Amino acid sequence: MAKGHSRRALGAALLVAALTSTAACSGGSDAPGAGTGGAPAPAAGQQAPAKTAAQQAREKKAALAKRRAARAAAAKKWGLRLTPLEAPAPPRTKPRITTRKGFETDGEGLPPVFTTVPTKEKIVFLTIDDGAEKDPELIRMMAELDIPYSAFLSDYVVSDDYAYFGKMQKSQPRGVSLHNHTLNHKYLPGLSYARQKREICGMQDVIEKKYGKRPELFRPPYGNYNEDTLRAAKSCGVKAVPLWASEAFPDHMEWREWDRDLHPGDIVLTHFRGEEDWKGSMPDMIRRAMNVFTSKGYAVARLEDYV
Repeated sequence: MAKGHSRRALGAALLVAALTSTAACSGGSDAPGAGTGGAPAPAAGQQAPAKTAAQQAREKKAALAKRRAARAAAAKKWGLRLTPLEAPAPPRTKPRITTRKGFETDGEGLPPVFTTVPTKEKIVFLTIDDGAEKDPELIRMMAELDIPYSAFLSDYVVSDDYAYFGKMQKSQPRGVSLHNHTLNHKYLPGLSYARQKREICGMQDVIEKKYGKRPELFRPPYGNYNEDTLRAAKSCGVKAVPLWASEAFPDHMEWREWDRDLHPGDIVLTHFRGEEDWKGSMPDMIRRAMNVFTSKGYAVARLEDYV
């Protein structure tokens, strides 16, 4: 009996092994992709099919709607009357920037000095000078509103808190750029070439050391410069000198142009100032400026995408 039982057990084991081997060779009914209607699994390393144009368009539209909703909520939170407009996509090729008529020097091949970027789009560019006021609310407000801006820094007022501007840069990696406004905010035409170069190139070094990138844009203090200024700036990597067409304050706008209005491509100046100097805070200034821009049908674009 024991011997017969052993033979039967051995036969059963051999049958199970044979059936298992057959299933493995045929893929088995439970193998991925097996059975009717199952799709074969992609080979190792094979990428999923590319998204169709329709899928990409739907995703782009959904992302835009989400961004607009977030901006509308931020506009309500920060007390704006109107939701800021969406800036158009930047041009594939940057426009050619030339010195504004009447702003020339005798030198040739120097960085252009301009107040407006050539474009037909209803956009303006927001720039903030010096760095004296370090309001954390400004960083939060601009990041939540998703508004790009360019800061032109002077070392004598930023050196007490370099970290503030590092936080500003990180708050909008594609939306905030840090540029040169000299070391000590001197009246440059009154200085020798050597002293001007020290003021400008010294600030180039500071920004590169503290924030990782050498600026290509420079704004002279008070908007005053001469040929030495531009030669010095060019010598240490400056490509362009944006001035401004209008200036924003918490309670009013000041205009350079005769018609006292905005124009496509205008550069708008304001400053890092607070209630000690102004009739309001930096968020008050942003509210005022954005309400003016939006009511006139203008969006704020990133200056570095055009210059």
